[in-house]
Amino acid sequence: MPEQNAQVMFWALRQKFVDDSVELEEKSRQVMYYSLAIGHHVGVIDCLNVALSCPLDAYQQWLLLMEAADARRKMQGLLTFGEIVIDASHVNLLAPDFARLAKTAAEPWRDWSRQLLQHLQDMAHEPALYLMVRRVD
Repeated sequence: MPEQNAQVMFWALRQKFVDDSVELEEKSRQVMYYSLAIGHHVGVIDCLNVALSCPLDAYQQWLLLMEAADARRKMQGLLTFGEIVIDASHVNLLAPDFARLAKTAAEPWRDWSRQLLQHLQDMAHEPALYLMVRRVD
Protein backbone atom coordinates (compact mmCIF):
# COMPACT_ATOMS: atom_id res chain seq x y z
CA MET A 1 0.00 0.00 0.00
CA PRO A 2 1.53 3.37 -0.92
CA GLU A 3 2.36 5.84 1.85
CA GLN A 4 -0.56 8.05 0.83
CA ASN A 5 -2.90 5.20 1.84
CA ALA A 6 -1.13 4.49 5.14
CA GLN A 7 -3.36 4.56 8.22
CA VAL A 8 -2.75 5.06 11.91
CA MET A 9 -4.72 2.62 14.03
CA PHE A 10 -5.35 3.05 17.74
CA TRP A 11 -6.27 -0.24 19.41
CA ALA A 12 -7.66 -0.23 22.93
CA LEU A 13 -7.66 -3.03 25.44
CA ARG A 14 -11.14 -4.48 24.94
CA GLN A 15 -11.30 -6.81 27.86
CA LYS A 16 -10.15 -6.13 31.37
CA PHE A 17 -8.89 -9.12 33.27
CA VAL A 18 -10.12 -7.56 36.48
CA ASP A 19 -13.39 -8.35 38.24
CA ASP A 20 -14.70 -4.89 39.14
CA SER A 21 -17.20 -6.34 41.59
CA VAL A 22 -14.35 -7.27 43.91
CA GLU A 23 -13.09 -4.40 46.03
CA LEU A 24 -9.34 -4.45 46.51
CA GLU A 25 -7.03 -2.36 48.60
CA GLU A 26 -4.61 -0.31 46.51
CA LYS A 27 -1.62 -2.49 47.45
CA SER A 28 -3.48 -5.62 46.33
CA ARG A 29 -4.63 -3.88 43.18
CA GLN A 30 -1.02 -3.09 42.23
CA VAL A 31 -0.02 -6.75 42.78
CA MET A 32 -2.89 -7.76 40.51
CA TYR A 33 -1.74 -5.32 37.78
CA TYR A 34 1.80 -6.62 38.07
CA SER A 35 0.50 -10.18 37.69
CA LEU A 36 -1.37 -9.17 34.54
CA ALA A 37 1.75 -7.49 33.17
CA ILE A 38 3.94 -10.55 33.65
CA GLY A 39 1.13 -12.67 32.27
CA HIS A 40 2.15 -11.47 28.81
CA HIS A 41 5.33 -13.51 29.24
CA VAL A 42 3.45 -16.71 30.03
CA GLY A 43 0.88 -16.62 27.22
CA VAL A 44 -1.80 -14.18 28.31
CA ILE A 45 -3.08 -12.35 25.24
CA ASP A 46 -4.84 -9.01 25.42
CA CYS A 47 -8.02 -8.56 23.43
CA LEU A 48 -7.80 -5.27 21.56
CA ASN A 49 -10.32 -3.47 19.37
CA VAL A 50 -9.98 -0.48 17.08
CA ALA A 51 -10.65 2.70 19.04
CA LEU A 52 -9.68 5.20 16.34
CA SER A 53 -8.19 5.19 12.89
CA CYS A 54 -6.99 8.05 10.73
CA PRO A 55 -4.92 8.61 7.61
CA LEU A 56 -1.19 8.94 8.27
CA ASP A 57 -1.00 12.38 6.65
CA ALA A 58 -3.84 13.68 8.87
CA TYR A 59 -2.08 12.19 11.92
CA GLN A 60 1.06 14.12 11.01
CA GLN A 61 -0.99 17.33 10.71
CA TRP A 62 -2.56 16.56 14.11
CA LEU A 63 0.90 16.39 15.67
CA LEU A 64 1.72 19.85 14.31
CA LEU A 65 -1.18 21.21 16.38
CA MET A 66 0.38 19.98 19.63
CA GLU A 67 2.12 22.65 21.70
CA ALA A 68 3.85 20.55 24.35
CA ALA A 69 7.18 19.33 22.95
CA ASP A 70 7.32 16.21 25.14
CA ALA A 71 3.76 15.20 24.23
CA ARG A 72 4.46 15.74 20.54
CA ARG A 73 7.67 13.72 20.80
CA LYS A 74 5.76 10.82 22.38
CA MET A 75 3.21 10.79 19.58
CA GLN A 76 5.92 11.20 16.90
CA GLY A 77 7.40 7.93 18.12
CA LEU A 78 4.88 6.28 15.83
CA LEU A 79 6.58 7.90 12.81
CA THR A 80 9.99 6.70 13.98
CA PHE A 81 9.19 3.22 15.25
CA GLY A 82 5.90 2.38 13.53
CA GLU A 83 4.27 1.68 16.87
CA ILE A 84 3.79 3.27 20.29
CA VAL A 85 2.00 2.32 23.48
CA ILE A 86 0.03 4.87 25.45
CA ASP A 87 -0.67 3.85 29.02
CA ALA A 88 -1.49 5.38 32.39
CA SER A 89 2.07 6.68 32.72
CA HIS A 90 1.41 9.01 29.75
CA VAL A 91 -1.84 10.58 30.99
CA ASN A 92 -0.26 13.65 32.58
CA LEU A 93 2.01 14.12 29.58
CA LEU A 94 -0.67 13.92 26.88
CA ALA A 95 -3.97 14.97 28.46
CA PRO A 96 -3.36 18.75 28.64
CA ASP A 97 -2.58 19.08 24.91
CA PHE A 98 -5.44 16.82 23.83
CA ALA A 99 -7.85 18.61 26.17
CA ARG A 100 -6.90 21.90 24.49
CA LEU A 101 -7.26 20.41 21.02
CA ALA A 102 -10.62 18.88 21.96
CA LYS A 103 -11.85 22.46 22.41
CA THR A 104 -9.92 24.46 19.82
CA ALA A 105 -8.89 22.28 16.88
CA ALA A 106 -10.78 22.04 13.62
CA GLU A 107 -12.40 18.78 12.63
CA PRO A 108 -11.41 15.97 12.40
CA TRP A 109 -8.65 16.70 14.94
CA ARG A 110 -11.14 18.01 17.50
CA ASP A 111 -13.12 14.76 17.48
CA TRP A 112 -9.98 12.62 17.51
CA SER A 113 -8.62 14.64 20.44
CA ARG A 114 -11.90 14.15 22.33
CA GLN A 115 -11.75 10.42 21.74
CA LEU A 116 -8.12 10.17 22.79
CA LEU A 117 -8.77 12.34 25.84
CA GLN A 118 -11.58 9.99 26.90
CA HIS A 119 -9.21 7.02 26.67
CA LEU A 120 -6.64 8.92 28.73
CA GLN A 121 -9.27 9.69 31.38
CA ASP A 122 -10.26 6.02 31.43
CA MET A 123 -6.59 5.08 31.96
CA ALA A 124 -6.33 7.53 34.85
CA HIS A 125 -9.15 5.63 36.57
CA GLU A 126 -8.08 2.13 35.48
CA PRO A 127 -4.29 1.85 35.06
CA ALA A 128 -4.51 -1.58 33.37
CA LEU A 129 -5.99 0.04 30.25
CA TYR A 130 -3.77 1.12 27.38
CA LEU A 131 -3.71 1.99 23.69
CA MET A 132 -1.52 0.35 21.08
CA VAL A 133 -0.93 2.74 18.16
CA ARG A 134 0.43 1.35 14.90
CA ARG A 135 1.09 2.50 11.40
CA VAL A 136 -0.63 0.22 8.88
CA ASP A 137 0.60 0.39 5.28
